[in-house]
Amino acid sequence: MSSYPDLEERIRRTGREIFSLVGEEVPSLFDRQRWTGKMMEWAMKDEQVKVQLFRFVDVLPCLRTDDLVMRVLNEYFRDLRSTPVLRGIGLLSRTGLIPRIAGKLIRKNVTAMARQFIAGSDPEDALPALEGLREEGLAISVDLLGEEVLSDAEAAAYTERYLDLLRLLVPRARSWQDASILDRDRHGSLPRVDVSLKVSSFNPRLDPANWEGSVDATRAGVRPVLHAVQDLGASVTFDMESYYFKDLTLAIFLAVLEEFADFPFGGIALQAYLTDTKDDLLHLIAWAKKHRRRIGVRLTKGAYWDYETVIARQLGWPIPVLVDKARTDLQFEELAAILLENTEYVRPAIATHNVRSISHAIAVADSLKLPKEAIEFQVIYGMAEPIRTALRKMGFRVRVYTPIGELIPGMAYLIRRLLENTSNESFLRKSFSEGTPPDELTRRPVPPAAAEPEESQGNSFANEPLTDFSKEQNRKSMLDALKRVGKQFDATYPLVIGRDEVRTDKEIRSRNPARPGEIVGRVSAAAVKHAERAVAEANRVWLEWRKTAPAERAEYLFRAAEHMRTGRFDLVALEVFEVGKTWNEADADVAEAIDFLEYYGREMIGIGAPRLLGAYPGEENAYLYEPRGVGVVVSPWNFPLAIPTGMVSAALVTGNCVIFKPSSLSPVLGWKLFEAFRRAGLPHGVLQFLSGSGDEVGDYLVSHPQVDFVAFTGSKDVGLRIVKFAGETVARQRNVKKVIAEMGGKNAIIVDDTADLDAAIKGVVESALGFQGQKCSACSRAIVVGEMYDEFCTRLKQAMESVSIGPPEDPENLMGPVVSEAARKKILDYIQQAEQYGKPLLVRHVDGEGYYVGPAVFVDVDPSSPIAQEEIFGPVLAVLRADDIDMALDIANSTRYALTGGIFSRSPANIRKAEREFRVGNLYINRKITGALVGRQPFGGFGMSGVGSKAGGPDYLLQFLHAKSISENTLRRGFAPKATSEVHST
Repeated sequence: MSSYPDLEERIRRTGREIFSLVGEEVPSLFDRQRWTGKMMEWAMKDEQVKVQLFRFVDVLPCLRTDDLVMRVLNEYFRDLRSTPVLRGIGLLSRTGLIPRIAGKLIRKNVTAMARQFIAGSDPEDALPALEGLREEGLAISVDLLGEEVLSDAEAAAYTERYLDLLRLLVPRARSWQDASILDRDRHGSLPRVDVSLKVSSFNPRLDPANWEGSVDATRAGVRPVLHAVQDLGASVTFDMESYYFKDLTLAIFLAVLEEFADFPFGGIALQAYLTDTKDDLLHLIAWAKKHRRRIGVRLTKGAYWDYETVIARQLGWPIPVLVDKARTDLQFEELAAILLENTEYVRPAIATHNVRSISHAIAVADSLKLPKEAIEFQVIYGMAEPIRTALRKMGFRVRVYTPIGELIPGMAYLIRRLLENTSNESFLRKSFSEGTPPDELTRRPVPPAAAEPEESQGNSFANEPLTDFSKEQNRKSMLDALKRVGKQFDATYPLVIGRDEVRTDKEIRSRNPARPGEIVGRVSAAAVKHAERAVAEANRVWLEWRKTAPAERAEYLFRAAEHMRTGRFDLVALEVFEVGKTWNEADADVAEAIDFLEYYGREMIGIGAPRLLGAYPGEENAYLYEPRGVGVVVSPWNFPLAIPTGMVSAALVTGNCVIFKPSSLSPVLGWKLFEAFRRAGLPHGVLQFLSGSGDEVGDYLVSHPQVDFVAFTGSKDVGLRIVKFAGETVARQRNVKKVIAEMGGKNAIIVDDTADLDAAIKGVVESALGFQGQKCSACSRAIVVGEMYDEFCTRLKQAMESVSIGPPEDPENLMGPVVSEAARKKILDYIQQAEQYGKPLLVRHVDGEGYYVGPAVFVDVDPSSPIAQEEIFGPVLAVLRADDIDMALDIANSTRYALTGGIFSRSPANIRKAEREFRVGNLYINRKITGALVGRQPFGGFGMSGVGSKAGGPDYLLQFLHAKSISENTLRRGFAPKATSEVHST
């Protein structure tokens, strides 16, 4: 900013002018005479009260009875009764008349608070507020809340809402009294109505991985609104959403402007807290120069800082936001200056309530000798009224961002506003609640000293990041890998026994389930003689391998993980072709495989050293582990790389030798796993690759007396058969066989009467249809409590009707084929029988090449029926009714399986009850029930869902080891050396 002389003095002078015009006026939000002001005061005084208060406000709109309002209120504030303002809750929550009166009163107050930020429930309702803003001398930008759409029907309805808004408001606006500052700038007339919209509201399948498809589909959805905006003489601003969609939103915006080449009033919001916003702004300016256009740019600070930070850390991606508010404020000033320097190509809209940021923009504009009409300030409805009044008095155009919508869909917006204004760094809070002096508020932002670099995690485990397909380079790498792997079809792969590659006359043909005529690969099939030879070789090699130090064994895992990283996109592409996984599903499987290698390697280093137990004079007691011997790993096709990698790596790193039999439906991916270990330098014979028939080779290996353990993942029937075979001992056995078996589930998601329905439907759809329902963790039962049932079913049907189905190499498709013709036939048989036990809500038929099965949903299902009790392993969902949470849990627990389960609820009591009584190995609360992460959500169940410890957890490796205790008498002729523990402590 050095090019602007005396800039800081100008800023301070302007700031003082604004504050002098504000005077003693207080924003209604902080008016303690009003209920909203009191609530904000409570929230700012006590962080715990704030969290519970806002959570209660979030759930309130969906609570259908006053009794339920009081029950949930009690649950949130049960532990906060000592707070003076909340002491009356105990009285209000008694039975009788008071709860009903109190419930109505609370609902009325929260609705009034919502009206603070939301102008009306629909355009007709909001019209007086909108016209009142105009009479006050303010421009408007109208946003329709309820932007999350889960189906084409909801997207179409959202479009119609905008069309209705424009048809009502624009003709009314023509009769409004003329106001020069609002209606004109030096380039000509300005529209009186601006609408703000979010691209995600026009496309339920918005996904950066499907870049071109998302741009085209969203542009088609937005097109009717743009035609209406253009025909009626309005303007439009594209709001910015989460960072993952940022680049896609920019691309859609520019594609729309190119289509509407003669439309002069398109704009977009940019968020100053993003690290790459300057590049985006310069790109937009360059585009405008090239196309000789003027575009609107609404410069905001950004409202999702916590969300972006948490999500990036969860995914292991770079954090996209600036690390502190001062840096954001400084970047905001830099970007504002760029906007003001390019007013020939942009219409700057400075969207902030921060007087320092506002004063800076005015000072720069003044230095550039820009007329006041060249700059616009934007504020949010219901906030910063004194500041907007001051700016209007100073002769600037002020536009109010004005949301319209029902309270339930608008709740996310409301909570964002509440959090924003109670934040410790909120400018409005500092100005009008804490009374910070004006000169301090207009001082130049000073970032804190550079943060100390985070301490290295050393040897600790961190999950492998998923691929960010919003990045162009990653999409290109994936497309290149699909082409490259496609050229390798029909290659042949041998068995590997000891040092030898063995090719047999009999082979397993792996087919592409999307195009069964394509042979992905031909893998030699083993016979009993090969299995016998492999067992002998494993027992010979084990005598040396067992002596290898744990840390050295772990290094083989780490090197195998690095080989997988190097060839990651090829592995992902192979999963797409061999088992029909979509990009994201396949990528997650490869990442999980890498996680298992890294996690189990580190775990073994930790448990590999002997531990000294107790402090007993004259004696040392050591506790250590030794390997079991030779094991067989029998893996499934549904997680064709991750699950076998987990089982194989766990067995190897604990010092055992492994005979690996992959699924006959994914043998090429099994080969790739073997190859990763071979490239890592694993000694010959420690791991042997033996594809073949389960009935022949599998049964023989499981029953072999020189096999010490079996690790299996697959169906219940096969798992129980393995348990049976393993339990039969013969004279030559050295061990009772250990069986580690994960055998599937009949998983349920409970949706109670306090649930966020948007989140619940999304969670059920993703859990039920991810990888075509072919996950042992997939949701196959949705249990809906109370009056939510009908609305849930309606929206669920619409969402599943909107799911795209087709070849998984096309990122447009959420669902691909099921894995085989046999699987397809079995699923279709269940669907045919299901009509006996429930009413079909949706049965989608999919024609054409490939093993496709569309989603099938049955409602009012008998809880004891086969479709509610038996694992189907396909996209078939049973929806069941429950009167209350107790009945829902009874239904959920009524099967013999106990693998995964979930609950969508905002009732603390119901969540705690589910934690206690939902009998599953993995319980998920307010999220989908698939996608367990190694080290975060160790995976596995009980009952008929499996036997053994949870994969990816701290005790999984112990199943592959024998524990050994060694006691040594160190007392000789009255002399005892110092105990090792004592020596270490000196």
